[in-house]
Amino acid sequence: MVKPLVRPVELLHRLRARAGHTAGRGSAAAVALALVVTLLAAAPATAAPMPTIVLVHGAFADSSSWDGVAAQLRADGYSVVTPENPLRGPAYDAAAIQRTIDGIAGPIVLVGHSYGGTVISNVHDSKIESLVYISAFAPTQGEAALLELNPIQYPGSQLTLALRLKVVNDQQGIADRNVDAYIDPASFPDVFAQDVDPATAAAMAARQHSLALSANVEPSGSPAWAATPSWYLVSTADRVIPPASQWDMAKRMNAHTSSIDASHAGLVSHPADVAAVVEAAAGQ
Repeated sequence: MVKPLVRPVELLHRLRARAGHTAGRGSAAAVALALVVTLLAAAPATAAPMPTIVLVHGAFADSSSWDGVAAQLRADGYSVVTPENPLRGPAYDAAAIQRTIDGIAGPIVLVGHSYGGTVISNVHDSKIESLVYISAFAPTQGEAALLELNPIQYPGSQLTLALRLKVVNDQQGIADRNVDAYIDPASFPDVFAQDVDPATAAAMAARQHSLALSANVEPSGSPAWAATPSWYLVSTADRVIPPASQWDMAKRMNAHTSSIDASHAGLVSHPADVAAVVEAAAGQ
């Protein structure tokens, strides 16, 4: 803690002494000034530490999807970490993010986009002060994220028809193999990122990380949002997670909720708006 150069009591005596050489109304003003300075000097000299922001990407993306948001947050003085999400399943992925959190001292704001919301819902750590969901899944206990894409209850998702499957090497799978899903690059811009410029959307499609097919049907654990202040930003033009589903999840979790007219890739097309929600959660 930085100590005042002059102790408050000593400063008050000095100003009162000076006020004694000043007539009438000048004396009263000097005493009033001394009281204000005393109160300021007695206040804590250091503010509470700013939280570290941990940004967790979702399926069919990678950590670079946070670049614009991270740049804004860093410009505003926050420390930002963007770990890679393995995209193997809620429990496995939450453990990976927990290892990142273990290496961070002080308070944390944990942010998830898309499937990343499923992951942060399964991370439980006392350092996490708030959770932020950006057009994200927010499952309750025992619920699989896929249920939030139920076309009967929540029509409008274009994701299923755009998905393609491939076999990948994966130590979490059977015989070190697994079946992953990814978005057809030809469909990616229109389904995932219709408000992102074509060159950027094409680059995102090329960099996308596939998701273990089993990840969206794995039951989620006890939801961290049930005991942690949460924020939710709905993308009202989302073609992956229908906006109606997002509104319902946000309401169920009693989140501080706002919306933007954006695609599923709102973190890329509207980074300043997303950063503002994260900073609101950081300030609480």
